[in-house]
Amino acid sequence: MNIIKLDAIDSTNTFLKKLSVESTLEDYTIVIARNQTSGRGQMGTVWSSEAGKNLTFSIYTRVSHVKKDEQFYISIVISLAILKALKSMGIPDLKVKWPNDILSANYKICGILIENIIKGNQLYASVIGIGLNVNQSSFEGLPNASSMKLITGNYYNHEEIVHQIVYYLKKYETVINKRDFKALLNEYESQLFRKDKPSTFKGKDENIFMGFIKGVSTSGKLRVLLEDEIEKEFDLKEVSLLH
Repeated sequence: MNIIKLDAIDSTNTFLKKLSVESTLEDYTIVIARNQTSGRGQMGTVWSSEAGKNLTFSIYTRVSHVKKDEQFYISIVISLAILKALKSMGIPDLKVKWPNDILSANYKICGILIENIIKGNQLYASVIGIGLNVNQSSFEGLPNASSMKLITGNYYNHEEIVHQIVYYLKKYETVINKRDFKALLNEYESQLFRKDKPSTFKGKDENIFMGFIKGVSTSGKLRVLLEDEIEKEFDLKEVSLLH
């Protein structure tokens, strides 16, 4: 594991992707930024973080054993690895809000952005960007956000968290190598926020509807049970789960 520490950068994902083009990177090369000025989230959203208080970092890992149509399992294993790492540090009531936001006590504490590198029409590596709220104590204008410190009252060491996440990510990598995708999917679904509970959704045409989250498809689409016992699958561009 090679760790590169930066004082400030626009995006650790952008930096690491560029680095992977310019040189051959060691598996689990990690870039950590004290201040990330243009952090990105899913669907082009901005990840805002107080400099020095939180973890903004990216992990480069080779995933050539994963096929292109199996890439959602990369999202699954990083979500589960973060969940396990945070649980080991005493963070309570952890859930995954589809597809890969990490919640504690219904508050978002972590966002994930995965960008895959394809060579010769095959998956070659993934750059996994992680924004984790660690020691920040105020989230003005973000009522659904929180941090590890706010939730437990404890101060956390950044490097210890990174090592724990990588430890569990490597453990889950062995499950992917064995191609035990069913076990991964079952574990992921058991950790889904609001699974089997009546939930409110907003569609891409801004319509609001009710449904029950039943799980996810192998391609990562959210399976929702609608009225009249009709189950429908939605991708990230089609639906958002409202708090």
